[in-house]
Amino acid sequence: MARVIVDVMLKPEILDPQGQAIARALPRLGFSGVSEVRQGKRFELELDGEADEAALAGVRKMAETLLANTVIEEYTVRVEG
Repeated sequence: MARVIVDVMLKPEILDPQGQAIARALPRLGFSGVSEVRQGKRFELELDGEADEAALAGVRKMAETLLANTVIEEYTVRVEG
């Protein structure tokens, strides 16, 4: 059994209003030193077998099909542990 992490973030050129709202709220909450926030999504997948290249290709296909909107988001796939 293997755990694979898929991190999805808006592409750098895409405006991130949620990240901007968080960045504006931080100073009001007493936090300083943060100039920008980008908000994303994280998916943790437990695979039945090992995370070989075929399994990771399947996870990439899942990310492209369902987990990420590849028009405005990019994703990374990594094996945990």
